[in-house]
Amino acid sequence: KYQAILTDPQTGVVLDILPDRKTGHLISYLKQWDRTEREQVRFFVSDMWKPYTDLSAIYFKNAIPLIDKYHYIRQIIWAFERIRKKIQKQYGKDNRLLFKHSKRLLTMRKSKLKPEQLEQVEHLLYLNDDIREAYHLKEEFYKILDSNNRADAKELMSEWIMAAQASRLKDYKDCAATLQHWSISILNTFDYPYTNGFTEGCNNKIKVLKRNAYGYRNFERFRKRILHMFNYKKNTIE
Repeated sequence: KYQAILTDPQTGVVLDILPDRKTGHLISYLKQWDRTEREQVRFFVSDMWKPYTDLSAIYFKNAIPLIDKYHYIRQIIWAFERIRKKIQKQYGKDNRLLFKHSKRLLTMRKSKLKPEQLEQVEHLLYLNDDIREAYHLKEEFYKILDSNNRADAKELMSEWIMAAQASRLKDYKDCAATLQHWSISILNTFDYPYTNGFTEGCNNKIKVLKRNAYGYRNFERFRKRILHMFNYKKNTIE
């Protein structure tokens, strides 16, 4: 079950916790905000949950939409992992275990590998054409992240999408379609520095809170405990 957390990543404030992320509930909540207040929101950062971005376009018309970098990067990693798992099933025990145990090395950026790690990766790439193509596309995508401006990122992303579409890898073809759909919100991240890093950090702390309490039966108590935890910390720092 998903709850929804609303934060201000610029000031590091948890605004509220909602019992779920159903569209009807979100609409009812956002309607409580005065229109003039909503028009002052400059940026709307979210994951790739479509109802969030749809509601942003309706209720925060002046806000620039941003898709958190972690969420669109992991689309590429997930696709690569699906390909790796399919390939490792084709081999005998030794190579299958080698692919499985090399998961972390294969997803790391090539430039960060040590010589012995690079040698192991190159051995795996030599074994299969599909994993070699998938690895190349994964590395090319990382180059987009190194772009210094939106124009460079847009050019590199267009090239990546065309390469993925021309590949024989369905998982990357699906990724290309996803990037095309979210392209404006993704490219906006190269113009503005905001991410969901603060929000994801809050989520991790909330999970610890829930685990330490062995769960909460009453949502309102859970919500108040979360808001108290973050507001108390902020007031203590100030």
